[in-house]
Amino acid sequence: MSVDYTHVDHEQIHRDRARKILKAHPEVRTLLGPNPWTSVFIFSLVFIQISTGYLLADKPWWLILIVAYALGAFISHGLYVLVHEVCHNLVFKTPWINKLLGFLCDVGIGFPSSISFSKYHMIHHAHLGEYDYDPDIVAYWEGRLIGNKTWRKALWLCFFFLSQGFTRTPKVKNTKLMDGWVAANMISVSLVLLAIGFFINWWVIGYLLFSTFFALGLHPLGGRWLQEHYVFEEGQETYSYYGPLNWVGFNIGYHNEHHDLMNIPWNRTPKLRKMAPEFYNNLVIHKSLTKVAWDFITKPEMSPFSRIVHPSKNKAKA
Repeated sequence: MSVDYTHVDHEQIHRDRARKILKAHPEVRTLLGPNPWTSVFIFSLVFIQISTGYLLADKPWWLILIVAYALGAFISHGLYVLVHEVCHNLVFKTPWINKLLGFLCDVGIGFPSSISFSKYHMIHHAHLGEYDYDPDIVAYWEGRLIGNKTWRKALWLCFFFLSQGFTRTPKVKNTKLMDGWVAANMISVSLVLLAIGFFINWWVIGYLLFSTFFALGLHPLGGRWLQEHYVFEEGQETYSYYGPLNWVGFNIGYHNEHHDLMNIPWNRTPKLRKMAPEFYNNLVIHKSLTKVAWDFITKPEMSPFSRIVHPSKNKAKA
């Protein structure tokens, strides 16, 4: 097993491919811009999550876990994808309205994270594959700790939220987490969740958190966190998933397309591939997120170091 990433000298390919796509297919520009109807999905999914938690509040704990895994995880994952939409200002044109919609998503997720996610996600786009700045790349110590042992990789994926939210972000240079919006996000969402727990039932919060725990871990959706940039074909850095879970994941599987032109909302992303097929038909794709997770966990040649790393040239700004 390699104890280092695959280092390359060239920059990420997405900017160059975006220029080529726009030159070859200028009609692609019609796909750009927000989709206000996404807000309906945000309100609906949050309502469903809280209502489900309320209906389960007096039920046995094991039933709450089953429903959280079988239903809640899909909804929580969907809300994470919609947080991704609002961080790109793809619901409304006005940034602060998108931020508030992110707050609402956090209520359904059970944890305030939309603003911090937005901050680091935009750095991920600007510095894809740069070890010093890309928060999607694990620190060396974490990669060595997990290694290529099956049980360690399975455990790592089970508790993936710890890696995503707490162990990677500190390594991102020149980035300060706390600001006014992050503080407002944490305080307001926490107060709403506390009110739900106090006035309705604390098990509602438990259901939300279990749903999110499963969505970010060993679940049919769990492979999504590996599908995007873990190397399954030598030399290819980003991968798309074209499978049925895109129906409940707001087309988040179209990841090459998203990195090429990130200002296209979820409902129009598949149209990019149809408009410019010559740029995507030759790329390796995934058809099963479960297989992605299984291959990563069981294949000894795969580890957190199965990533392409570019030179860190610029300073991140946030």
